[in-house]
Amino acid sequence: MSTAINVVAGDITNFATPALVVNLFQGVTQPGGGTGAIDRALGGAISGLIADGEIKGKPGEMTLLHTMGRIPAGRVVVAGLGKRADFDAAAVRRVSGDAARFLRGKGVSEFATIAHGAGIGGLDAGVAAQAIAEGTLLGLYKFDAYRSNGGNGDGSKGDNDDGNAGTRAIRQVSIVERDPSAVNALSAGAARGATLAEATMLARDLVNHPANIMTPTRMAEAARDVANAVGLELDVLERDRMAQHGMGALLGVAQGSAEPPKLIVLNYRGDPDNPANNLGLLGKGITFDTGGISLKPAANMEAMKGDMAGGAAVIAAMRAIGTLKPRINVTGLVAATENMPGGRAQRPGDVVTAMNGKTIEVINTDAEGRLVLADAMCYARSLGIIRLVDIATLTGAMVVALGKACTGMMGNSAALADGIRKAGARSGERFWELPMLEDYRELIKSDVADMKNSGGRQAGSITAAMLLREFAEDAEWVHLDIAGTSTAAASKGHLVKGPTGTPTRTLAQLAMDLAAES
Repeated sequence: MSTAINVVAGDITNFATPALVVNLFQGVTQPGGGTGAIDRALGGAISGLIADGEIKGKPGEMTLLHTMGRIPAGRVVVAGLGKRADFDAAAVRRVSGDAARFLRGKGVSEFATIAHGAGIGGLDAGVAAQAIAEGTLLGLYKFDAYRSNGGNGDGSKGDNDDGNAGTRAIRQVSIVERDPSAVNALSAGAARGATLAEATMLARDLVNHPANIMTPTRMAEAARDVANAVGLELDVLERDRMAQHGMGALLGVAQGSAEPPKLIVLNYRGDPDNPANNLGLLGKGITFDTGGISLKPAANMEAMKGDMAGGAAVIAAMRAIGTLKPRINVTGLVAATENMPGGRAQRPGDVVTAMNGKTIEVINTDAEGRLVLADAMCYARSLGIIRLVDIATLTGAMVVALGKACTGMMGNSAALADGIRKAGARSGERFWELPMLEDYRELIKSDVADMKNSGGRQAGSITAAMLLREFAEDAEWVHLDIAGTSTAAASKGHLVKGPTGTPTRTLAQLAMDLAAES
């Protein structure tokens, strides 16, 4: 069941709805704006609770008031915004997601909200509405496809907190705006936010499926569904074509699995008369990672179904880009395979040759993501792509370094990295750049090949990126290591426990920003 986000002109004090969401900054003793209007209509009920210390406006705080017929809304939720000095679009996403889950837990099927931040909050109306739509839809996300008592049996989301699909579902959210002149901007922002949220939920769905369902073949089918839905070109390279191109690095990883590998290529041609105006998004698509012969410990290995989160984000971002239609040519590539310890699996000590002729000594078969991305990067360069962004759950070292607060970023282009930071600031996804000093290149020198695929424990995330740099050639290139940010440990704001879909929205925003610059 999908949730519709509508924008309507009206007076919230006279708007009939099962529940109405207003807000309050921390430290405010007398509410203003829409919250003040509701307070007055309720005879000072909100300001009275503020005076009693029950409502403080802290982040995550939700206070439910029953209106007892004093206004058409049956209930009012006062949502805490936190400190005014910290307020931004990310705060709107957070409060929207928290409020939506809170009301779903109360069993309401629809509710209304003021346009958080668009008034005294100081945000642009479109930005505020986009954040409300993103926060609401992403905050309500559920995946119940494999519950015998819930889900729709087709991989679509359930709508509840207890696993019983359909018993609690938010079907409609109305953003109520008093100023009719702001409705168009709010509507456009809400539509954009819904597009980006739906794409992100697709990425979450792909990662949530178990590896016996989400095989490389199924990833290619998901890409075909996206291509058909938004008018993209699709090409899927099978094993024989990969061999013809000399993709020994990708095929070396794939040779231990009975599942056939796929190199998925999605093309959006937003500026066909200017082919050099292009961007390549490359995703690691390891649909299950045992570590190969360098077998991972058994504990928590089930989480390795998510080693294709980078590829999922690329497919999802291409859906958003195909919908938003920026004036830029974008190619999404996903190197999809399993990493299994079968009888034909590559061994530590093997040497593989990538598409560009460079050789790699395989020190650790669990350092496979950089191998499949190496050939994907080579193929992207053969297509004439001059800006590359690769996305991968690449290294456990990144989780140690940055945890789940932000994505690690490395590359050879300060301009492209700055563009990703700016796009991330708009999407609410954070990136932190690590150094690419030549000293680290020494750690992946091999005695028998051009390089080795693991530099050991020192600077593990950086040495992985140093290997990838060897395949960027003269293209502008940035590597995003989402090992920490691809999942959330708990539900908060627009994030729910499990796959996050990061950085789908940032990738789509980057394409929009680059198009605006061209």
